[in-house]
Amino acid sequence: MTSTAGTRSVPNQKYRRSNRRSRQCCNILDTDSQSLSTLGYFKTLPLEIFQMVLNYLSVKDISMLSMVSKTISNHLINYISTPSGNRRLLLQDFHNLELPGKTEGSYILEHYKSLGLLLKRCTLLLPTKDRLKYIHKILSEVSCFKLNGCPSPLHCLGLQCYGVFLQILTAGWDELECHRVFNFLCELSNLPRKVQTVVSSKPGSARKLELRIRLYCRSVLLNHWIHRSDSAFWLTRILKPWPMVNQARLLYIIFGPVSSLDGHVVWQKMIEGPTDETSLKGLADAIKLLYDTEAREWTADDVISLVDELSVVPREWLMENNARLLILSGNNICFTFMASKAVNGRAGELARLMVFLALVCEKDLYCMDWAVKMMQKVCKVFSTPGERNNFLQCVENAFAHMVMDMLQAVLSGDRDEEDSSFLNLFHLVNAQANFHKEILYLTMRNNSNT
Repeated sequence: MTSTAGTRSVPNQKYRRSNRRSRQCCNILDTDSQSLSTLGYFKTLPLEIFQMVLNYLSVKDISMLSMVSKTISNHLINYISTPSGNRRLLLQDFHNLELPGKTEGSYILEHYKSLGLLLKRCTLLLPTKDRLKYIHKILSEVSCFKLNGCPSPLHCLGLQCYGVFLQILTAGWDELECHRVFNFLCELSNLPRKVQTVVSSKPGSARKLELRIRLYCRSVLLNHWIHRSDSAFWLTRILKPWPMVNQARLLYIIFGPVSSLDGHVVWQKMIEGPTDETSLKGLADAIKLLYDTEAREWTADDVISLVDELSVVPREWLMENNARLLILSGNNICFTFMASKAVNGRAGELARLMVFLALVCEKDLYCMDWAVKMMQKVCKVFSTPGERNNFLQCVENAFAHMVMDMLQAVLSGDRDEEDSSFLNLFHLVNAQANFHKEILYLTMRNNSNT
């Protein structure tokens, strides 16, 4: 019995062990075959040959190839990290803006769009934090992608290429992920500390840093978005961490007028004399973006307060420049700004602004009936007829005082080469005449309808 039991038990134990080993062996073979099968025909190629084949594919083709399987995607990630992959993919012709047969700068910008899509697809399965770390590791050697990296930033496409790369990479990401991207970029560039330096210093005392912050914010974070909601999100990320007075200063640095010679911010532009639409368009577009319903983190009061703060950066603007900014910012912002002054009892200041709105309409060839309709709309904000009549009287007084002041400047004989004092008087008198003409037309139409 004992020997029989022994002869029965030993073969059973050997059978179980051999069966387990054979199954393990089969599993290993299955795994290897599955891994190889995901490579398709490439499984017969050594890795070096596979990477040589990639050199004959465009970046878009490699991007499509990365979607075939996880195994191929991993192979491509390894390829991108190799010296040959780096040389192939990380083009750095950022200062060679006129490549043979290419539109200025378009070739390299398109290349980095394709590279953004390639890395987006290759890192698809990684958490956001790991994706950003890997991509930073790949791009960290490109000095022109850094805020202070390029010695000639005005003649460099590096930051623009970085911007289109990030736009393609993060397209479709939710807000939480985009917050992480912004925080990651701030950490890499040390942007908050640099912004703190320029907003707390005397305007123009850190001109080179102001220029670099402007170029980085616009080229990397703001310029490449298709949807206004995306632009509003990134502009909000830049501005919201700061108090309102610093927000206004930063907005001027990013969107204000710059010198055509060296690209530096011109701080005295709004103070020394009337400016043109070109100098104000960037600021006006930014204000409209924040006032838009897409910018959910901004209320109307926030935006109006920002416009108010902006009009004293670095000191109080000429009223004409303030009026021109309001016109460029659109009807809703202009009315809300004026209504705020009416509600707060600042009728004299509001009346003077009304006169300058009429003057800008005359100078810039806008329809004067727009100014009259705006005044009509503002009049409805006043709660009593007495307040409304006082405002209208202030408007007429403002016209009279400005005419007398400009006439005195003409009679004093202090004329420059352009004879600007006489020209200003000419525009103001015409503005007053056309403004009152539109009021008469409006009155006569109303009388004929009754």
